[in-house]
Amino acid sequence: MASYLDVQGIIEACRRTGADAVHPGFGFLAENAAFARRLSDEGITFIGPTPEAIELMGNKVAARSFCMTNGFPLAPSVTEADEDGDFVGRLAGIPLPLLIKAAAGGGGKGMHIVRDMETLEQAVELAKGEALRSFGDDSVYAEQYVEQARHIEVQILADHHGNVVHLGERECSIQRRFQKIVEESPAPGLAPELRERICATAVAIARTAGYRNAGTVEFLLAPDGEFYFLEMNTRIQVEHPVTEMVTGLDLVALQVRIARDEPLPLVQEQIEAKGHAIEMRLYAEDPENDFMPAVGDLLVYDLPNGEGVRVDDGFLEGMTVSSAFDPMLAKLIVHGKDRDEALKRALKALRETTVLGVTTNVDYLGRIISHADFAAGHVHTGFIPLHEADLKPPPLSRG
Repeated sequence: MASYLDVQGIIEACRRTGADAVHPGFGFLAENAAFARRLSDEGITFIGPTPEAIELMGNKVAARSFCMTNGFPLAPSVTEADEDGDFVGRLAGIPLPLLIKAAAGGGGKGMHIVRDMETLEQAVELAKGEALRSFGDDSVYAEQYVEQARHIEVQILADHHGNVVHLGERECSIQRRFQKIVEESPAPGLAPELRERICATAVAIARTAGYRNAGTVEFLLAPDGEFYFLEMNTRIQVEHPVTEMVTGLDLVALQVRIARDEPLPLVQEQIEAKGHAIEMRLYAEDPENDFMPAVGDLLVYDLPNGEGVRVDDGFLEGMTVSSAFDPMLAKLIVHGKDRDEALKRALKALRETTVLGVTTNVDYLGRIISHADFAAGHVHTGFIPLHEADLKPPPLSRG
């Protein structure tokens, strides 16, 4: 992991190879303003937003303050930096349940739900400790936790010529440990008027922030139809392939063109979503043991292909899966003319996936995709705990 965080090593690699630009991917240094600034100082283009934009929108506390100042919708919240005084004491003014979150966090790390004020101080200390270990920053904030909310995010692109567009929304509500495992686009059952308001708000946030390049504005959609700014990811997302599948656009290629100071090649009216796409994250983990990461050698590693199927992965058969990195092995993405066809292709892709030597969540993903509520589009961030019993493997038959 250290090599991916070695700024000087990356710069030296650029010098050796003559590379004049760096694409940071979607992890490690992707949202590190100091890294982007260092590359600029070295005359190397960072394929992403400006360091100033990362500092403004990549930090959750700064982004929330920005949205509050500019009148964008926010759930009730308190941050450590709001004012002098007792952070824990000020949280008493927000109705339970609360969600404690790391200011510089991501990937579900440093997040804790508080349903009882007696556990609040402990939850804050746990979140701060996890935040410091994971991000080198122990700053946290808290917001009202919206029960059975949907996690809706909007992909935006902005160039250096004042053009900002959205590429539609993604449904990211199927999560474990606050981390997404199934994403799809478009979001099922979203009323057209509500979809337009959410997407327009995302564009307005990006435009007001003076944002450039690709980014994702994330919202919580409450059961009553109100939506609230959650955070902005100042990078390309793990789940960007579902947007590529429905729009036919190559987001990374567009990032490069923007970084080269080219104007966006299309306007909002030219962007059209066709069909439906679903992404499933194949993890080396044990769903029957609280999703604990698994390690081992990939004795058999056979992934699906065929019409409407895309696989993004970084492993080969025979490689060792260690505990040094995120346990995601691959992303299985399917596309269909509508959601029903996409669901059928998703199940077929999972059936055609064979991994031996490491425990994976492939069967668990199949139970999610085939669940009646998921098929009906009845999804929210509490889907997995709500259907915990349904998602367990069927008992072994005797005979």
